[in-house]
Amino acid sequence: MKFVFLNSRGFAVAALSAVLLGCVGIDIDTQFSRDENIHAEIIAQNSDRYPGIDPLYISDEVKQFIDSYIQPRDGEETRVDKLQDLLYGEDFLHIQYSSDQTHTAMEAYYSREGNCLGVMNLYIAMARYAGLDASFQTVEVQPSWDLRGDLLVLSQHINASGRISARRTYVVDFTPEISLQQLTSNIVSDRVARSLYFNNLGVEELLEGNYEGALVYFKNALFLNEDSSIVWNNIGSNYSRLGNAGFAEYAYRMAFSLDDSNATAINNLAKYYRRSGNFRLAAEYTEAIESFNNRNPYYHFAQGSVEFDAGNFDEARRSFRKAVRLKKEEPNFYYALAGTYLRLGNESEAKRWSDTAGRILALYDNIYQPSNNKVKIIDSASILRDSSYGISIYAPGARRNN
Repeated sequence: MKFVFLNSRGFAVAALSAVLLGCVGIDIDTQFSRDENIHAEIIAQNSDRYPGIDPLYISDEVKQFIDSYIQPRDGEETRVDKLQDLLYGEDFLHIQYSSDQTHTAMEAYYSREGNCLGVMNLYIAMARYAGLDASFQTVEVQPSWDLRGDLLVLSQHINASGRISARRTYVVDFTPEISLQQLTSNIVSDRVARSLYFNNLGVEELLEGNYEGALVYFKNALFLNEDSSIVWNNIGSNYSRLGNAGFAEYAYRMAFSLDDSNATAINNLAKYYRRSGNFRLAAEYTEAIESFNNRNPYYHFAQGSVEFDAGNFDEARRSFRKAVRLKKEEPNFYYALAGTYLRLGNESEAKRWSDTAGRILALYDNIYQPSNNKVKIIDSASILRDSSYGISIYAPGARRNN
């Protein structure tokens, strides 16, 4: 599932994490200082408003379902494999992806469908009951741009990860074919995941036009994780729709103060100041977004993809190479260049770029690539580091120091 950064242009339901774009930040001084009165009024609670909702609760029925298939003598890797069968196998739950609603573990169990967060609630609850180490893990989704280069949404994705032994870990994912930013995975606590559960409920209410109901969920999400740039941005969009411009501005500025890579918050501020008639500030923030885009490898990748689809392969090649220069560890950039060189009739160059992508995947075994196999076992002893003999990342044709 995705956790959402809402853009004032529209909505896009997305997922979660915290490591951004190779530390690309937005260079702008908002001169923000926290207002304790507004801050307290936005959160306005001193306890979890929904103590009766436990996204990780599973009933005795689910426990018996697990016990009927996973045996006490099973090793940890066997348990991981069997859990995959239980959740995704055609003879068992056969859970299907659905972006419509965020479920608790029990709701996902009964409905046999869910988004990534809902299904990971069920997976982690079942894994822990089965005696496995299991935690929520976030991975950033590649940001999206429209044809004019305006950032539409930054989003994050959630999966599960756990340790099998001192050297072996596993990652379990449940997603349609989305494009993830590589090397951005981050283990998060159950409390953070709970906060994101209520964030998603808030987004669902917002999409339905129930702004008051959404506000209650967003406030609870902030109570659970006051440092969430995602939720501050979303509650700002909610206040904007409620006509509370002052609180919307404060929430957007809080979002950016917590994460200076949150381009969606700055985009929302630019639109806010434009609507309010402060064209100087709007222009300043818009310029900051443009500068951020130019330093963002995924922006150039997006532009290259637009040019490729239009048949402008020389322009696509230039954009994809800019993306590689800005982030060398992203195999999708190299595969895009390989495809572009094929269209340009240069098969040898296409092979070189494709081979480089393969070397990156070998170098960083923790890179997640979407596939039908929802479980990936990672053996740290087999991961090739950049110090390993014979392995270095060089873009084909790059200058090397010997």
